[in-house]
Amino acid sequence: MENYLEINKKSWNAKVEPHLKSDFYFVDEFLKGRTSLNSIELGLLGDIKGKTILHLQCHFGQDSISLSRMGAKVTGIDLSDKAIDTARGLVQQCNTDTEFICSDVYNLPNILDQKFDIVYTSYGTIGWLPDLEKWADIINHFLKPEGQFIMAEFHPVVWMFDDDFTKVAYNYFNEKPIVETYEGTYADQSASIVQEYVMWNHSLAEVLDNLIKKDLQLNTFREFDWSPYPCFRHVDEFETGKWRIPQFGNKIPLVYALIAQKK
Repeated sequence: MENYLEINKKSWNAKVEPHLKSDFYFVDEFLKGRTSLNSIELGLLGDIKGKTILHLQCHFGQDSISLSRMGAKVTGIDLSDKAIDTARGLVQQCNTDTEFICSDVYNLPNILDQKFDIVYTSYGTIGWLPDLEKWADIINHFLKPEGQFIMAEFHPVVWMFDDDFTKVAYNYFNEKPIVETYEGTYADQSASIVQEYVMWNHSLAEVLDNLIKKDLQLNTFREFDWSPYPCFRHVDEFETGKWRIPQFGNKIPLVYALIAQKK
């Protein structure tokens, strides 16, 4: 899939407009000061005032700006030029000093020459990357000594199922690229867009082993039986801001989160 970047950039550019209009991203409330960060990642981040943060795959920057509002100096990067243009517009409205760069993850060292206290990524990011060894290398490259990599991500068990969660349809392991066409978007199933995309499933072992190989020491690892987002089909909100797949209840993990420190 040599052209996966081109395919996925087109797909994410198409998502920007419907996402801006969706309740999922609550842009009007966000501009008035509502944070886009959830309890899972806030519990990992702690006090970040004065810290430098590199936010990988930031979409149109809500989390990046939310981190800036907490007192951090944040640089967000994303593959989608339309998302980055939108992020820069949001920064002007929010009056933060958040910086944004349009780049794919693997090419970032050719564009950005800086080290950070924290590298951060969250929710639906690594599935767009074919090679997690290169990904872990990028994280190591941009972290200061003793710096932290902080990540919250959907659990790979979730990606084994079909969209309606009726059967196991995909391999848990990174067997091959998953090339599909999707109508609508996770933020608005009724959105009138049709996109082709390319993704990869990554097991927990693939994530953790590659981080460890790149001298990142795992300090915290957590799994959650709920999602902070209603981004899957047929989910129930069993508590405010917490969703589950009803037929599974609390029997499977939906999210995992971790802190790894550069040795």
